[in-house]
Amino acid sequence: MSKPSDLPISRFPVPELGDLPEDIRETILTIQEKSGFVPNVFLGMAHRPDELRAFFALHDALMDKTEGLSKAEREMIVVATSAANGCLYCVVAHGAILRIRAKNPLISDQLATNPHKADLSEREQQIIDFALKTCTDSASISDADIDAMRNHGFTTDEIWDIGAITAFFAMSNRLASLSSMRPNNEFYSMGR
Repeated sequence: MSKPSDLPISRFPVPELGDLPEDIRETILTIQEKSGFVPNVFLGMAHRPDELRAFFALHDALMDKTEGLSKAEREMIVVATSAANGCLYCVVAHGAILRIRAKNPLISDQLATNPHKADLSEREQQIIDFALKTCTDSASISDADIDAMRNHGFTTDEIWDIGAITAFFAMSNRLASLSSMRPNNEFYSMGR
């Protein structure tokens, strides 16, 4: 049996860092400097530079906001919906980020396994329930669902962000599954 470190990052081409366009290489090196390693998703997507640039832009627009949902709430959405989509890479990678942002070593495993039994506040449970409905049955979302979120105190922008994060990571989940993207070993122990 192969060791995880012997397995490929992706079933698609993975370019060498030195062969990437300068802007992408600089972005990846900045991420490496902050985290201590290069997340496999960036290398796995780097063979399509224009798509990776678009991925970075939309990811950052959704996940780096300081108003509305907290960064931990945003990561909760990613973990719960990625689990519903069966995406190992995003559950593991964003589970690590969530543990750090929430300062809670248990929350990621709880959300990925059974979000209805996770130790969540009422607000967090509303976010996750709405995200999961968007993930699994978006065609049935009605004005009543939006009104219910508003009645729970969510702003229009927060409701949009829950849906947009869910939708963006649905795409990301499917690309990770298509490519058989492997989570970096470093993610498994972060925030524990």
